[in-house]
Amino acid sequence: MKRLDGKTALVVGAGNRDNMAQVIARRFAEEGARVAVSARRMEETTRFAAEIGGIALPCDLTDRGQVFALADAAADALGGIDIALNGSGWGLLRPFLETDEEALDAIMALQFKGPFQFFQAMIGRMATDRGGRGGSIIQISSATATIMLNDHAAYMGTKAGTDHVVRCVAHEFGAVGIRANSISPGLTDTPMNAEAKGVPGLFEAFRPSYPLGRWGTSEDIAAAAVFLASDECFMTGENLQVNGGLTLRGNPGRDAISASVAAAATQ
Repeated sequence: MKRLDGKTALVVGAGNRDNMAQVIARRFAEEGARVAVSARRMEETTRFAAEIGGIALPCDLTDRGQVFALADAAADALGGIDIALNGSGWGLLRPFLETDEEALDAIMALQFKGPFQFFQAMIGRMATDRGGRGGSIIQISSATATIMLNDHAAYMGTKAGTDHVVRCVAHEFGAVGIRANSISPGLTDTPMNAEAKGVPGLFEAFRPSYPLGRWGTSEDIAAAAVFLASDECFMTGENLQVNGGLTLRGNPGRDAISASVAAAATQ
């Protein structure tokens, strides 16, 4: 028996090929779940849904009406929602004093307001559908919600704030069978980081920060998500640091990164 047999899952943020949300959704399907995937970019989302035998649904996470419509559409299509995972995000990298109001509003809408509304919509369905049997809500956070990284303040702040909202959800809705947890990757080899990985020496600068000797993969995060989604999980209100021990040491500083990039450029 597969770990998610008989369960239904909604995964948001699956609009880019082979991104973390797609890898997680594929793993959910492999573990026996019936999966709906959602994003703003429907062409790729539809292609991917067909690949895994799932359902594609449109949603802009920053639009409250669309978020609640997504909850209804997913619940109707799947026959209820047992697992709801938000994997959307934006890797805003900008110096603190250069982060303007437009960028700040955009990242708050996507990484704080959007998840907040997503949790509200999912709770509404999980608490009432199928006799109110509850479910598992999973938020993809970041190690930088805990440890420092230069030029990442708005990203870090919204991720940290959402982690605390996850704790609130766990505290308030455990009585109706809803678990809520987040997962914090570190530097991960994903399409969102493709540009950074293309800079010689940049990824290598982070390797000494990982006690396990490598940066993460989306498959690492998918494995943790399967546990949080499964009936084996007796955990709520927690943030899993799935990042090879990065939070034991912290990200490299600007000088270390610059030195690594410079050394690579001379090779």
